[in-house]
This record gives sequence, structure tokens and C-alpha cells, in this order.
Amino acid sequence: MKSFKPQPWLLPQPVLIIGTYDEQGRPNAMNAAWGGQWDMKEIMISMGKHATTENLNRQGDFTVAFATQATMTAADYVGIVSAKNNPQKMEKTGWTAVRSENVDAPVFTDFPMTFECRIKEKIHESDTGYYIVAEVVNILADEKYLANDGKPDMEKMGLIVFDPVHHNYAGLGQTVGKAFSDGKKLK
Repeated sequence: MKSFKPQPWLLPQPVLIIGTYDEQGRPNAMNAAWGGQWDMKEIMISMGKHATTENLNRQGDFTVAFATQATMTAADYVGIVSAKNNPQKMEKTGWTAVRSENVDAPVFTDFPMTFECRIKEKIHESDTGYYIVAEVVNILADEKYLANDGKPDMEKMGLIVFDPVHHNYAGLGQTVGKAFSDGKKLK
């Protein structure tokens, strides 16, 4: 085996689009990869120093959408262009934003699934950012991306993940097994 110094290589990483409002009430979005499930109804996201971070400092509500193959180019764009330098960056995405009914944040309707969130806690807050622990207040899912059981279907969504090793995006593929079931064969 080859050894590597520690890297942020937890694989795969979700491509999360964080939606907030700026000080003028305009929708803003950024791409964040360092996030995940914190608890049953909570998520965690590592935030650097961004326009979104400033928005979160003013208002603790935000949305998290999951990037897809269809939204990949614009999702990458909102990760490389800052609203600090280009306040009109959202116009280039072509995304439609509507006001969330449950939190004070925009919902971008171009995504198949969105979490409506509220910050519960900021950890290790400093000049360079912090970690957010947020309560998931509600989950929105576009009905065309639901499975036969009425729940979100990951395959239908065309979700992408971030490959931090090679700086690529990869599409999530087909179901290959059944969790909490297939391992029973070895009991």
C-alpha cells in the first residue's frame, strides 16, 4: 500500500448548494463539499470565510440542495465565483428561487431535494469560518423524483458527488445492494 499525508479525502463527498439571502434580501448560493449527517435531524457543514458565511451570521436560516448532473455546471460556478466580487452571480445560474415556507432562505426549485435548515450551533468560530451544526426543519422533494414508496429516489435524482482526490464530480449510479439486509447472509 502507498502512504499519503492526511488529506480531506473522505469519499465520496456530497455536493451541497447552500442557499441564503444577502443583506438586500437577494438569493445567494455557494457550493460546499465538507458536510454530512450530524444526528438524526441535524447536519454539519464546514464553512470558510464566504459571502454565505456573512449571510449566516446575520440570519441563521439556510437551505441545502443536492447538486445533480443537470445542475453541475452552475453548481460548480457558485463554488468558484463569490458574491463578494460578483453580487449578480445568481443570474448566470438560471436557477429559480422561491421563498421557503419554513425558514428565511431561498429554495432553488431546479434541484430535486432541498433541506430547510436553521443553525443550532457554531463550532470553532474564528476569522476563517466555523462548523455549522444545523437542525433540518423540513425536507422538500420534487414529486417526479420519488420512488414507488413515495420517498426520494437517489437514482432518479441524478445526484453527483465530489472527488476531492482528483477534483472531479462523479454521478451516483445504480443500487447494488440492500442495507441492513445483505449482510445477514454472513450471519
